[in-house]
Amino acid sequence: MSSLTQTLRNAVQKIIPSKKPSYRIFDIELKQRIEISPSLTRFVFTGPEVQLMNTLAPDQRVKMLFPGTDGVAPQLPHDGNWHQTLRSLAPENKPPMRTYTIRALRREQAEVDVEFVLHGETGPASSWATHARPGDRLQMVAPDGAQGGDPGGYEWQPPAGIRHVLLIGDETALPAIAGILEQLSDWPQPPQVQAFIEVPHATDRQQIRQPANAQVNWLVRDELGLGHGEGMRRAALELATLPESAARAAKPQKLAEVDVDTQILWDRARSADQEFYAWVAGESAAVMTIRRHLVGELGLDKRALTFMGYWRLGRVLD
Repeated sequence: MSSLTQTLRNAVQKIIPSKKPSYRIFDIELKQRIEISPSLTRFVFTGPEVQLMNTLAPDQRVKMLFPGTDGVAPQLPHDGNWHQTLRSLAPENKPPMRTYTIRALRREQAEVDVEFVLHGETGPASSWATHARPGDRLQMVAPDGAQGGDPGGYEWQPPAGIRHVLLIGDETALPAIAGILEQLSDWPQPPQVQAFIEVPHATDRQQIRQPANAQVNWLVRDELGLGHGEGMRRAALELATLPESAARAAKPQKLAEVDVDTQILWDRARSADQEFYAWVAGESAAVMTIRRHLVGELGLDKRALTFMGYWRLGRVLD
């Protein structure tokens, strides 16, 4: 960039201030840990700033910033754009960051719940979750309620009046799926819902508030002798029942492949059609297989399907 171009850009920015980011950094403290199941723990965080947090959907994403190798809690400044703040840090000073879902937000109590999958000390997030105790501090990048408007960061956006919903996910998607089912149970006329949830152990099944007409299927890897993602694949390829109208309108389509070892698979539904809507999230290779099947083989309308690779077995993409 030439010096003249940079000078002009700086002048414009002084005249027209850049829009404040809809997400910002929050200081949080662990208030309580609740063992939901052998594989899932709910962490209740608090802090005065939590009253200013926002969430618009059951799958609202946030970034959690964890202590580095020195064990010191992250202390990033709140001023400016959080992206720029992180980029300005030397690699050795950047706190480890992972993506999670807000399970519940209680602004008046200044409490926010985030559920962690426990799988041993395999990284900074899982190590922190294994040893965390009330009083431990972290930072969270979350929607700023003071900004108003739509912060984005969520994909559950079914058309009004949707009649059939398909949900498929593994334990990493369980908090979002549970929130979606709870939301649907409050609708005056809930859609027909099929939910398939892959979990490690039988004791990971949960009692979830759900619509009366929902079919919630637990695919337990221990019981069925399955590897990661195989339950999700089986749900899509063998178990799910598609509405007749969606099947009749299906036309096999060509899909651009995504290298799930180097890229994050993320397709968001854009449909206004009220017949069928699917939300699929979990291990990326399993989600990719389901995407190929539903769109490439069955020919379902891609605009009615959301596919999200939350994680990749054996790799860190965050």
